[in-house]
Order: sequence, then structure tokens, then C-alpha cells
Amino acid sequence: MHLPDGHGAQTVRDRLVAAITTLPEQLRRSLTWDQGTELAQHQAITLATDMAIYFCDPHSPWQRGSNENTNGLLRQYFPKGTDLSVHSAEDLEAVAAELNGRPRQTLGFITPAQAMQRLLSDPEKPVVATTA
Repeated sequence: MHLPDGHGAQTVRDRLVAAITTLPEQLRRSLTWDQGTELAQHQAITLATDMAIYFCDPHSPWQRGSNENTNGLLRQYFPKGTDLSVHSAEDLEAVAAELNGRPRQTLGFITPAQAMQRLLSDPEKPVVATTA
């Protein structure tokens, strides 16, 4: 989400609620967050979206592995410490589109966009074939 006005709790709440309510129902299962204060309004988000929000234990990035991997990919575009408010929503959307078109090992080497399409077309079918 583009947050040009900062990432205070009310701004994050309003933007998250707006974004979450545009998602198809099967994508609104839960949200896992770190311990940042920007989600201090998590109860209001849950009430507005009927989506469970979980928090990772402090200093436990493995509890959000896919998120941490995505953060690493984002660092290729925005080095740590980059002020994202100087980038437009269109700039951020272009990076998101590029990353969503990049195959991921964790998805069986399909792209996140393909995984999303599979999920939306047949929610009962696994997105990635598993091996025993």
C-alpha cells in the first residue's frame, strides 16, 4: 500500500481496511504481522474486515517466511532505509507487478500471479502440487 502520509496506526488501519475489502473472500483468511506499532488498530481492522490478525513473536522472522523472502526481493528495488513516500503509488504498483510475475521456488516455480489465478479459479485445488 502506498502510505505517502506516513505509517501511523490510523493511516495503516484505513488503508488496510480499504485494501482488504477489495479482496475476494478466499483471500481474506488471516494477516500475520510483526510487532510494529503501525498495527495498533488491529482490533478495528478485524471488526471492519472479519479477518483474523496474528502477531509474530519478537525477533522471530521465520514465523513469516514468505514475507521475509518478499522483503529481500523488495530490497533489490528499494534498499533498506529508502524513504518510500518519495515513490508514487504507480511506482510501487510497477514493482509489485514485476515481482508477481517472477517465478518462486516455494510456488513450484510458477509466478505469484499464476498461483493467485489458480486459487481464484478453483479454491479447492492446491495451488502447488505437493510430494510425499
